[in-house]
Amino acid sequence: MRIIKVDAIPSTNDFVKQYYTGNSSFEPVCVSARFQTKGKGQRGAVWNVTEGKNLTFSLLYPKVELTINHRFLLSAVVSLSVVNILRKFYIPKLSVKWPNDIMSGNFKVGGILIENILKKSDIAASIVGIGLNVNQDDFGDLKQASSLKLLTGTHFNLDEILKAILDELSARLKALSKEKETFILEEYAALMFKKDVVAAFQYPNGEYFNGIIRGVTTNGLLNIEIEDAVFKTFDLKEVKLMY
Repeated sequence: MRIIKVDAIPSTNDFVKQYYTGNSSFEPVCVSARFQTKGKGQRGAVWNVTEGKNLTFSLLYPKVELTINHRFLLSAVVSLSVVNILRKFYIPKLSVKWPNDIMSGNFKVGGILIENILKKSDIAASIVGIGLNVNQDDFGDLKQASSLKLLTGTHFNLDEILKAILDELSARLKALSKEKETFILEEYAALMFKKDVVAAFQYPNGEYFNGIIRGVTTNGLLNIEIEDAVFKTFDLKEVKLMY
């Protein structure tokens, strides 16, 4: 895989798009930045990091064998790949906060943002953006953020972690297909943050309710038990998990 390293750019996701030429027969390319000035996260959030201490990179990947209706499988596989590699670096208490925040205990250490380039109902190419807090040791007022270094006391080699994640991603994406949907979703559900415990949620209007995360649907909706044996599904902008 081709890896391009840059110093400071607004967004690795935006930067890597220029390598898509309109067809799906290209080699994957990764752009890794020492610093992003306008890094993006879910819900329009900004991903702020200290220059040179973390990993911010995006992978442009050719067509995966999925239709747009099965696009959540891609998101799930990316999250599972990152968690699997972090386990090898002995990061404790790993989980995934729906849809794809990487957690260690109650702290967020990473985030994933996937943008798909579509042709009709097929995914022509995917842009997988990953931000991982590695060696940063101060997050200011962000009390729910942490880094691999703060959690373990170890200073990590950024290139070593990057290579490990890209190798894992390459292997799992090559094998990705909708035929493996059940296994992938079960593996993802087993790693979900706050699964099977009573938790507080917030609607966009500010109203709160209690519920229990029971998993995700095949198209990635969050499945919450809101009363005894009464379930409701939510899209990303329809509910927020409070923790």
